[in-house]
Amino acid sequence: MMTICENNVAKIEAICSEFGNEKGELINVLHKAQTTFGYLPEEVQSIVAENLNTSLAHVYGVVTFYSFFTMVPKGKYPINICTGTACYVRGAEKILDEFKEHLNIKVGETTKDEKFSLSSLRCVGACGLAPVVLVGEKVYGRVTLDGVEEILKEYNE
Repeated sequence: MMTICENNVAKIEAICSEFGNEKGELINVLHKAQTTFGYLPEEVQSIVAENLNTSLAHVYGVVTFYSFFTMVPKGKYPINICTGTACYVRGAEKILDEFKEHLNIKVGETTKDEKFSLSSLRCVGACGLAPVVLVGEKVYGRVTLDGVEEILKEYNE
């Protein structure tokens, strides 16, 4: 559980204020808060709810509805495997399994050293490069099982 220090409470309040403390700006507030803190634990959601004069349940509902938001910290290098139709047909599931084996984590988890987190997503719009893997903003196309180890080597040096 994350403990929010006064300095971070002030940051969250400033973000809310930047958007006029308007309930209608909830998604924008959450986006900026996640960019600031890396994730949206309950403590952050609670302060946002209080400042936007809305319920914690409403904030939680938005956080859990949109896949962009996360309530758990991501690794330094977030890995996303596309599981859209083209990628799936070309072996994305096997690529995902290979990452799980190499990192010893499941989808939605982060390695103990907080270096990598693993997620899957529906489509990155690069179907011609299927199967596609994203590490942060970097796109890897036509990834093979052997390519998984090569990708991880880039970030382990």
